[in-house]
Amino acid sequence: MATEQTIDVRSIIPRERHPRIFGTFHKLADGESFLLVNDHDPKPLFYQFQAELGQAFSWDYLESGPEVWRVRIGKPS
Repeated sequence: MATEQTIDVRSIIPRERHPRIFGTFHKLADGESFLLVNDHDPKPLFYQFQAELGQAFSWDYLESGPEVWRVRIGKPS
């Protein structure tokens, strides 16, 4: 079983965050996921995923602040 990749965007400059997140998502095989770590609720990113992918992704909050948000983002099988 492969180790789930973690992207901690707190250390990434803002203009590079969404391209890196979407690049990681598009490299996933069906049924795989990655963990996103952020210092605020990534709700705008969720809406971007919805706009670009419809229902072709999963989004599960594992931690919801107040200082750290962890979201598992995946490609359904």
